[in-house]
Amino acid sequence: MSFELTAGAPRDYLGADEVVQSTAPEVMALADRLGAGSGDARAFARAAFAWVRDEIAHAGDAGDPRFAVSATEVLADGVGWCYAKAHLLAAVLRAGGVPTGLCYQRLVDDGTAGGYIVHGLVAVHLDDGWHRQDPRGNKPGVAAEFSLGEERLAWPVDRALGEVDHREVHIAPAPGVIAALRRGELATEL
Repeated sequence: MSFELTAGAPRDYLGADEVVQSTAPEVMALADRLGAGSGDARAFARAAFAWVRDEIAHAGDAGDPRFAVSATEVLADGVGWCYAKAHLLAAVLRAGGVPTGLCYQRLVDDGTAGGYIVHGLVAVHLDDGWHRQDPRGNKPGVAAEFSLGEERLAWPVDRALGEVDHREVHIAPAPGVIAALRRGELATEL
């Protein structure tokens, strides 16, 4: 099922900021190692997605108490929450010339805190369209895959539970997400 997104011009999703650090030397080196500049943007994006999904542990799954925020922090720590993994993936893809933005879902909490949480993912602009990708990391019951067709995200939204897919593709991370990570807590609202 394809999901219609609201985004600006793809060129607007290539820049760097203090969180999506696409010009940081270590991010650029990783992009080069994963095939940036090979002429095959799709293969590069697939490789970058798989690397972040599989090589950077999800903090919750790993039981790691750290709350990395920026792409370089995530790369140095080797672990991050979904938002932080999305920051790293966006930075790597932008370093390789693939327009990439940040997206969010509002999901029912797993029961530990009650209410809702915000889940972070990315959208890439390839094949003349935006496609959401979820580098959260797989585990039993979660199987996110790179796809430019039907979405293969970690968490399908259940509207009956009040869950929401936010349509906007953000150039920069949502301020509420950054504030929550800097406080060392999960984002509960945008």
